[in-house]
Amino acid sequence: VVGMTLPIARDLSAIGVRVNTVAPGLIDTPIYGQGESSENFKANLEKGVLFPHRLGAPEELASMVVECITNSYMNAESIRVDGGIRMPPK
Repeated sequence: VVGMTLPIARDLSAIGVRVNTVAPGLIDTPIYGQGESSENFKANLEKGVLFPHRLGAPEELASMVVECITNSYMNAESIRVDGGIRMPPK
């Protein structure tokens, strides 16, 4: 999807359509389940998040999506909302 963002944005710009990609990191959703084992699993995942040391909230991801929609100058971008998880600590 990230690799398709720029070419699709280029093609659709002719008809006034903007294309952006939001790549979520570890977002705390019901997919992780419930109970003690779920909480332990999530606590282990949080260790990989550079800052803040927690899973993301759905509202934090949603706010970036809203920004992509409302910012009329943003086009052909791929934005990670992942707390820096791709960047391991030193």
